[in-house]
Amino acid sequence: MNRIQKLFEQIAGVYQAETQRWAVAQEIFTAPRMDVSALQKPACWRRKARIYGARR
Repeated sequence: MNRIQKLFEQIAGVYQAETQRWAVAQEIFTAPRMDVSALQKPACWRRKARIYGARR
């Protein structure tokens, strides 16, 4: 069965390198996205306070 599948892929023009590129693309684009729960808080609340004062 694998032999028939490989023969069909060669006839149809689907090569091993193309299937490998497809697998790599699937791995990249189906990777979990970044966690956006931290972005629910406004940016001004996430930043550290800047304290400006006279130097002694």
